[in-house]
Amino acid sequence: MNPSRNGGVSRRAFVKAAVAIGGTAALSACLGREEPDLSTGPDDPASLPDRQHAWNAALPTDDHGNDVPPRHHALVQFDYDDDTPTAADREAVEAALRSVERAYPHSNEGLLLTVGYSPAYFDRFDDALPDSVDLLEPQALAPFEDPDLDTADVAVHLASDYGSVVLGVEEALRGEREKVNGVAVSGFPDALSRVDRRTGFIGDGLPAENQDVAGIPDSEPVPEDAPMYMGFKSGFEKSQASEDSVTITEGPFAGGTTQQVSKIRLNLQQWYEQDDRFHRVATMFCPAHAEEGAVEGTGENLGNSNGMEAHGCPAHASEDAESGVVGHAQKNARARRDGEPLLLRRDFDSTDDDQATVHFLSLQAGITDFVTTRSMMNGTDLAADGAVGQRTNNGILQYMTVERRGNYLIPPRAHRALPTPRPA
Repeated sequence: MNPSRNGGVSRRAFVKAAVAIGGTAALSACLGREEPDLSTGPDDPASLPDRQHAWNAALPTDDHGNDVPPRHHALVQFDYDDDTPTAADREAVEAALRSVERAYPHSNEGLLLTVGYSPAYFDRFDDALPDSVDLLEPQALAPFEDPDLDTADVAVHLASDYGSVVLGVEEALRGEREKVNGVAVSGFPDALSRVDRRTGFIGDGLPAENQDVAGIPDSEPVPEDAPMYMGFKSGFEKSQASEDSVTITEGPFAGGTTQQVSKIRLNLQQWYEQDDRFHRVATMFCPAHAEEGAVEGTGENLGNSNGMEAHGCPAHASEDAESGVVGHAQKNARARRDGEPLLLRRDFDSTDDDQATVHFLSLQAGITDFVTTRSMMNGTDLAADGAVGQRTNNGILQYMTVERRGNYLIPPRAHRALPTPRPA
């Protein structure tokens, strides 16, 4: 039973709500509930990995070797209000980032962050990005979607098991706090103004505790131990690209990556109230998984792989589509390079705007890899020749609406502060 409907609010649900609200009052309330006792970060943040996106070594793993992501997230977007960045503003941005990194350990229990820059940010410069950077403009990627396209210059992704860390660092970067975790911090320069913030969570139990929102039936159907709203585990090790494979290897941004963020609304009324368990497994994973009873509960029994190859799912996609159902993971498994996935997912659920939401965040060597994967997920080729519809019985497309999409370059740490397209 969701605590918010039972008259009480659990600590975890309270922290989630505080992160979503944001601000000084929410931070104070969150600190009162969490009472984190954390060590500080490295004296010299230059000792941190050159890759901003190098998080995996700092994450715990479950019993099967899958990385366990931080529980609380915020994606904060800023515009740079001047024409081109000044040296003083670059120094101020780097000083602010280093100050919050000194405040917390580089881990899930401390702080993990990335700073990315959009095509709109780089448009202000005369020089173009080098050919080694594949940063496409965001766009609609299916005939049935019409998302608003993000044009904010900067996106800062903050993640921690403690909501108070996420809130405190956001406040610090905005110049609203002088200390976090007992460490003096500085904020971004005035030329960086916040234009949007998105928040969320991932982890066993959090979706069930936060299902009192639009898009989820009133019957509170989300399983108590599910890590995401749709009731199944994700982020299997063998379904994730490695950090090495999503890293840019050449040019001035070698060591960086690209980031794609889609804001996706969920409508799970039919998913939970009309579709049976067999159908949910078939459309999330693969019809073979449903027929063979391969998925127990949320899928924890699958270990470190969603079992696509073991059950022959990608090879049977056309055949299954002709029979009337094709799976989401089954379609995505067709997007591979040398047998490996193209995307490293770091997405999370959300109650932004009191609507069940997924902020689908992926890292890839170039945005073209995301476009390729999304094309496979759309299954347009399967719908053209099979019995599935453009969205109906075509994976989980009918339960999702993409509202916003943005693309970003995540530079290596040396160039993360307001970079030019051709840094020295």
